[in-house]
Amino acid sequence: MKTSDFNFKLPEELLAEHPSEHRDEARLMVLDRKTKTIGHKLFKDMIDYFDDGDVMILNNTKVFPARLMGNKEKTGAKIEVFLLRELDAETRLWDVLVDPARKIRIGNKLFFGDDDSLVAEVVDNTTSRGRTLRFLFDGSYEEFRKKLKELGETPLPKYIKRKTEPEDAERYQTIYAKYEGAVAAPTAGLHFSKHLLKRLEIKGVNFAELTLHVGLGTFAPVEVEDLSKHKMESEQVVIPESAAKVVNAAIDSKKKVCAVGTTCMRAIESSVSADAHLNPYDGWTNKFIHPPYDFSIANCMVTNFHTPKSTLIMMISAFAGHEFLMKAYKEAIKEKYKFYSYGDAMLIL
Repeated sequence: MKTSDFNFKLPEELLAEHPSEHRDEARLMVLDRKTKTIGHKLFKDMIDYFDDGDVMILNNTKVFPARLMGNKEKTGAKIEVFLLRELDAETRLWDVLVDPARKIRIGNKLFFGDDDSLVAEVVDNTTSRGRTLRFLFDGSYEEFRKKLKELGETPLPKYIKRKTEPEDAERYQTIYAKYEGAVAAPTAGLHFSKHLLKRLEIKGVNFAELTLHVGLGTFAPVEVEDLSKHKMESEQVVIPESAAKVVNAAIDSKKKVCAVGTTCMRAIESSVSADAHLNPYDGWTNKFIHPPYDFSIANCMVTNFHTPKSTLIMMISAFAGHEFLMKAYKEAIKEKYKFYSYGDAMLIL
């Protein structure tokens, strides 16, 4: 298949600017791959599709406030700095994206905060927008990280044109987020409320938690027509032994194993044993899943509605079947489902 096979016209008004009022009351489209039927529910109705012994795999990564606004020395020009990855804790080196990039060269200094209490020096160019910064800060590492959080904003996706609001700090984070390291939320998980998780638990559904720190590469556009030539950015993954045991027990009992989101699906498909079970893993993955692809671990999944030609819709197409998925997306547009990070959800059985 080619990139153009995943193109469709998405009306701009269907890109969700805000989350649903209540997490578990987003809309839920239910796709049954066996019967090729499409149902329309609310997210909290998902409990009707799971039974005792089924497993949901959750990504417990936590988003950190990665967007900083700074000023360039001398000119005072406003510069946005998006923190991507800490390279070295001791020397406080970070991989970042800067905007506008043409103004930022090696040797420039950037000042952050009303009192310029945080300063960064550009030490390298990595890509057209990428830079390596060394942060200059008098204080301990813990104080430095605290300062980054204090000055940083919730890194909402660029398609959201409004300014960040106080509610975003909570709503652009799953309720089970634990380990900080993501620059974007694992958005399928945003729909789970404490109440829904408790109801699922009472029903006997088990949960397996893994960590995949979502990077911006997940959302990078595919700029080649030949999918085999697209390279995914690596993301850090930890699958603990406890999670692998829960998942493998469900596989052996022929229960539902549900990957909550594309990040979980990428993580588990990156660590499959020879007999199609889940292996514990601590490392990195740059796995790019697109049709045709045989999935080994999960037999159902929860996901949001994705944008045209994205790596995310390519993975979902491989799981749901391309023709069936494009039919579902056509219906989603007709029924005015909301798309992307703060949008509605889909359950694929």
